[in-house]
Amino acid sequence: MPQHQRADARRNYARILAVAEREVAAHGADASLERIARVSGVGSATVRRHFPGRAALLEAVFRERIESLCARAAASADAVDARAALLDWLDGVTEYAASARGMAEALAHDRLVEPERVSACSVKLEEAVEPLLRRAAESGAVAPDVTAADLLALVTGIALATERHADPAAEGRRLLELTVRGISPVR
Repeated sequence: MPQHQRADARRNYARILAVAEREVAAHGADASLERIARVSGVGSATVRRHFPGRAALLEAVFRERIESLCARAAASADAVDARAALLDWLDGVTEYAASARGMAEALAHDRLVEPERVSACSVKLEEAVEPLLRRAAESGAVAPDVTAADLLALVTGIALATERHADPAAEGRRLLELTVRGISPVR
């Protein structure tokens, strides 16, 4: 959101984006733009002024969540318990992956976002988690051959395996816990 926008326009943008995140989490990429407008307390024209179409809104939600996960990793980089910091971040990524049902696929499938941009998000996440992973490996909490790409592949697999589950987030957390026992058993 450009800073040169009026304060009320910035507030509307932020409110629409927050509601869109919740709606995408609940309904996937098919979340209703009309419902997002209604819950945001704005008209559909306001939503369309900020986000000219579904693709722009989905891309903004996607970008916002990726940036939030990267910031979460950075904030935890110096945590005392490296294992707990890494697992907390993985839990956040798993929750996001479960709540973003179909979003990346919808963006890529409809050619709304180039595959290179989706790949760039994966690279950003890998770079963000690298310090957490390195510290966890140095402390012996994670096997030294586990890579950031491995962790993201596991989370992606969990998201794909649970996307049709009645409660994908809960099932995702359960499967992540099973996975963690394999890559980082409690000592």
